Amino acid sequence: MKFSTFATLLFITGSEAFAPGVSNVQSTALNAEKENMSTRKEFVQQSVGTLAASFAFLPVKANAAKYGGFGAGSPEVIDPKDAIVDADILKSDSVQKGLAAVRQYKQSVADMKASLASDSQADIGPKIRKDFDFSVLRTDLNAINVALDEDTQRGTDRIVRAILQDITELEVSQKQKPGVPRSETRLKNVCGKLDKLEKSFDDYLAFAN
Repeated sequence: MKFSTFATLLFITGSEAFAPGVSNVQSTALNAEKENMSTRKEFVQQSVGTLAASFAFLPVKANAAKYGGFGAGSPEVIDPKDAIVDADILKSDSVQKGLAAVRQYKQSVADMKASLASDSQADIGPKIRKDFDFSVLRTDLNAINVALDEDTQRGTDRIVRAILQDITELEVSQKQKPGVPRSETRLKNVCGKLDKLEKSFDDYLAFAN
């Protein structure tokens, strides 16, 4: 009888030793769930990364052709020979008046260059302020837009912004302190600004030819 009871207890104890406990089962399930979640997270991250990389290599349509040296690399500036211009509107009085004014602005730049060529200390500030009134200048520069299609207008608009910026830079660079002569370096800088402004006017007028 005692031997039978001892054998039964030994069997029960051995069974518990080899059977997984509740806590072990729960721990194993939790670890499996975490591993599953981690795997899903990694999969999503990898999928998003792959998708982003694929978009990065998609071809991008060019908006417009590059225009010579001006605006090289800019999608806004097109070659004047590719511009779409309404010839009849271009000949209208309002457009021609604006173009005539722009040609006069270019001539003003040439006059200032001539003044500095004859006198390196010439004060061109008053002429800049007199000849380049921004409110009038904008109106004259925008006159041609009615004869252009939208894509071409984006190109001329960029040139207009460049012209206004060139004039602002010219005004700043030409200023001299009273009694201080203009150095060769400063003179070269001012002449460079004038050349740049003249080129911008040429770029603009190329759309009217």
